[in-house]
Amino acid sequence: MTEEMFRPSCPVCGSTDTGVVLEAKDYTVSGEIFAIRQCQTCTLRFTWPVPDEQHIGRYYHAENYISHSDTAKGLVNKLYHAVRRISLKQKKHWIEKSTGLTRGNILDIGCGTGAFLHEMQQSGWDVTGLEPDEGARYIAHKKYGLTTLSSGSLYDLPKNSFHAITLWHVMEHIHDLNGYLHQMFRLLHAEGHLFIAVPNYTSLDAGIYQQCWAAYDVPRHLYHFSPGAMRTLIRQHGLKLEEMHAMPFDAFYISLLSEKYKNGRDHYLPGFINGLRSWAYANTRVEHSSSLLYILNKQQLIPLTHL
Repeated sequence: MTEEMFRPSCPVCGSTDTGVVLEAKDYTVSGEIFAIRQCQTCTLRFTWPVPDEQHIGRYYHAENYISHSDTAKGLVNKLYHAVRRISLKQKKHWIEKSTGLTRGNILDIGCGTGAFLHEMQQSGWDVTGLEPDEGARYIAHKKYGLTTLSSGSLYDLPKNSFHAITLWHVMEHIHDLNGYLHQMFRLLHAEGHLFIAVPNYTSLDAGIYQQCWAAYDVPRHLYHFSPGAMRTLIRQHGLKLEEMHAMPFDAFYISLLSEKYKNGRDHYLPGFINGLRSWAYANTRVEHSSSLLYILNKQQLIPLTHL
């Protein structure tokens, strides 16, 4: 049976009307090629096939994987660190504006090396962080004094206990997508908010770079979201979209990295120009931002998919 005769179902809506739209290379670790399929019903794209949870770890073992190493090597990573100081303040602002709180309990899923949790802790929040990578947890403890937990601890946390739950470019990595969302719904306080930031393949920079778009990041990114796919997923889990925001710096970072993937070396000027084009385009078309932040709250008492 060929791959096209066996069509894997969409991880969001379950439709089997899926097909390959492009093939992307793992530029970070393996050099392997992975197919990206698109669901014709909800428009989710997803990497296929993907390593299972027991075997995907080796695809994260790279010195320049910034989420786990906190590396500042190279101009692009130096720019990432410079911009991060601004973006941490912006994230704190979004959280405090949406929750109406300046202190509370916050859970950061996929907290990496702990910079965001440290920012919130310094502002008086009680912080909990989950991170699957042991090396990243070690850096968080060494650099900020944070004791973060392994990802499996998600199911041991008390229900209705967090005023804010955040996933900054994390949800595209989670194998058990629906199980995680169901558990986050349980952990969220009745008046709490869920903050999910993900890359957006309907952005201008994604259109420019196609299979070289750095935010495909196969096979680490299992899913590639559009606003339509996110709305479908949100509804299925009893959540309501309250606000949507562009994450303006991502267009520049992703374009600079994509330019390197496309040409085999750094081309800073065209990468910056394409980042600027994407940023300007999304200024009046938020849904086409390179990355989008979805701010959600509880819409109903029990998610429909788990009645």
